[in-house]
Amino acid sequence: MTGTGPAMMPEDWSRALAVVAHPDDLEYGAAGAIARWTRQGKSVVYVLASRGEAGIDSMPPEEAGPLRTQEQLAAARVVGVEEVEFLDHPDGLIENGIPLRRDIAAAVRRHRPELVVTLNHRESFPGGGFNMADHRNVGLATLDAVRDAANRWLFRDLGLEPWSGVRWVAVGGSPVQTHAVDITGTFDLAVASLREHKAYLAALGGVMSEPEPFLRQFASAAGELAGVPLACTFELFPI
Repeated sequence: MTGTGPAMMPEDWSRALAVVAHPDDLEYGAAGAIARWTRQGKSVVYVLASRGEAGIDSMPPEEAGPLRTQEQLAAARVVGVEEVEFLDHPDGLIENGIPLRRDIAAAVRRHRPELVVTLNHRESFPGGGFNMADHRNVGLATLDAVRDAANRWLFRDLGLEPWSGVRWVAVGGSPVQTHAVDITGTFDLAVASLREHKAYLAALGGVMSEPEPFLRQFASAAGELAGVPLACTFELFPI
């Protein structure tokens, strides 16, 4: 971080892998950056640990999971992402352990990204709200799995060549904001992407169910820090 705010994210890369816990995790912040990158011709693949099947109180998991899967696929297409994978860990009960690290390391080896994006692994979000276990566990497992993927002696049964080409892991929603992406030109796509989660937003209610004002307040605050109209921020770990 510079003396006046976060540095701008590096963009001298061509392939990214975004790994999060649930449908909607990327849409609540990082989708504007992803839209910017796909517009630049970069490849971005989504990997979701769960299908969000426990995320709608009024809908049983066997109905919510398939519905939220389709909403996530539609949301990804809005920002130029065509490839979305689901690891089918149990929503709400995702554990940070060897099975999750193995699944994420396999995705890293398959897709061979230079940048890995994930969600906040820390206990709180900016402003102090307590972070949920699924987010913390997937974020931390992703950081570890990037290293696992580079070690040829781990997970040899996968039959995949090790990949040591990840240059950074970018953690969205972190209270430690080291880098920013200017999303002024793609903010509308970020809003449209979140709006694809129609059933989830309808059940959610409250301020988080209104995509444009909710996303704008955070993008404006991040932009003020970064010196641009609208931005999203990350904690960037060089690998």
